[in-house]
Amino acid sequence: MGNLLNVLSNSSSGSSDVDLFLDFESSEPSDAEKTTYEEVQEILKNCPTILSELGQYEGAGTEIRLAISSPTSEELQTQAWNAVCPRVAQLKQYHQFSNSLQTSFTSVISELLKGEQEVREKLASYQSLAKQLAHILHFALTFDDLKMTNPAIQNDFSYYRRTQNKAKMLGSDAETSSLITAQEANVMSLFYANATPMMKTISDSMTQFVKEHQEIPLDRSTELLSTLSNICRIMIENPEYRQRLSSEDSTLFCLRVMVATIILYDFTNPNGAFSKKSQIDVRQSVRLLKDIQTHTPSCSAGVESLLNALRYTTRHLNDESTPKPIKQLLAT
Repeated sequence: MGNLLNVLSNSSSGSSDVDLFLDFESSEPSDAEKTTYEEVQEILKNCPTILSELGQYEGAGTEIRLAISSPTSEELQTQAWNAVCPRVAQLKQYHQFSNSLQTSFTSVISELLKGEQEVREKLASYQSLAKQLAHILHFALTFDDLKMTNPAIQNDFSYYRRTQNKAKMLGSDAETSSLITAQEANVMSLFYANATPMMKTISDSMTQFVKEHQEIPLDRSTELLSTLSNICRIMIENPEYRQRLSSEDSTLFCLRVMVATIILYDFTNPNGAFSKKSQIDVRQSVRLLKDIQTHTPSCSAGVESLLNALRYTTRHLNDESTPKPIKQLLAT
């Protein structure tokens, strides 16, 4: 699909009409990127498997219901426990992966923000890391969408926590009864109780990065997010660019990255993403989502989940300063 990043505009850096094209499908890291790229790629290569597993996740609901309805049956209690434990082991792996993803996210944005190059020029010079940032954000929103639509995940983990001490008394083997420590259970409980745990992990990481790197102006951090968001929007709005996207999956990929960066910007910028001072044209972004939802039925469900992410996981949408047209667009 051509160069990964083709700078085509002389618009001011970070403005909402920034006109770039990113090829998210292919790039080779430059020498300056190579070390970080390879480290991050070791983590990102696990993303497709995790999303596939989560998409096929089937809870132990039947075993749990039988055990609850017959609390005196040791056999049913054991069956439920044995059904839940491998699922909790799976959930533990995902939580551990969120920590690795957080580290990767911080590594990528650190490389993209350091130095004095303008953000657009830095993205042009560090094309492969820009692609990796997009893939991290895409994974986070996709994971959260799968988790949010599968209540069995939370139900399985809740049952495990309630039953852990009882299982020890029933004589479960040491491996299953100590699958997670009490501290791990508390942290995992908070993680999975959140509607969008992966995006919260990324948002917290962004907030922490800004606090720990006072030498990097806040405007530079938010400019990185706004630039990437506006790029993704224009790639779909511009007919020439959209023709270069290989499939509807590529279109949804761009939309997820667009929305994820809006959410991050909203948490990072004190004024939020919806204010008139925002460098992101959120109103036009929402219009684009609704237009695709209307005219591309196969993308409708995916787009609705992105609209819900803007409705329910942003910080400043309901502020008085948010323009009414934006609130009205997202209310319908």
